[in-house]
Amino acid sequence: MRILRPIVTLLAACVAASACTPGAAADPVRPSPSTPAPLAPEFKGIGHWLNGPPQTLQQLRGKVVLVEFWTYSCINCSNVMPHVKQWHARYADQGLVVIGVHTPEFDEEKALPNLEAAVKRFGITWPVAQDNDFQTWHAYGNQFWPAFYLIDQQGRIVYRHVGEGDYAATEAQIRRLLTVPVARR
Repeated sequence: MRILRPIVTLLAACVAASACTPGAAADPVRPSPSTPAPLAPEFKGIGHWLNGPPQTLQQLRGKVVLVEFWTYSCINCSNVMPHVKQWHARYADQGLVVIGVHTPEFDEEKALPNLEAAVKRFGITWPVAQDNDFQTWHAYGNQFWPAFYLIDQQGRIVYRHVGEGDYAATEAQIRRLLTVPVARR
């Protein structure tokens, strides 16, 4: 019995580490003439929208969109929040739209009042979609919290990053997309 407890603890730590991947590398999606970047899926199965009306990527065409998959009890999600706030503050008036997709890891995170309290506690002012049934999560093929998907003005996923870190690289991609000439959009 004494050997079983450390093994179970180790397994639990491994599962937690895989759910919130802290240092995963950025994965730029490199389109080519023969294989363009994939179109971003629409938001699906959203139970509630906080901080504004329901959003669609079709409505957001012509803008750069940062989709952030997060959950309020994930420490890695908390650690990336200041960077998302900075990007929103710096670039919203230049055409960046941040959409938070809250996909719960635990049952208590499914409760709307708990999510509303977390959005207030974190000071989140951008739209947040409550994805309790993981429909948007699955549509993106997402597997980790936090995860960023950067969508260009044509609605294509051109950059993704999971976990913490590489904030300068993500911001550089945001700036690059915001300066794409209108003719290339």
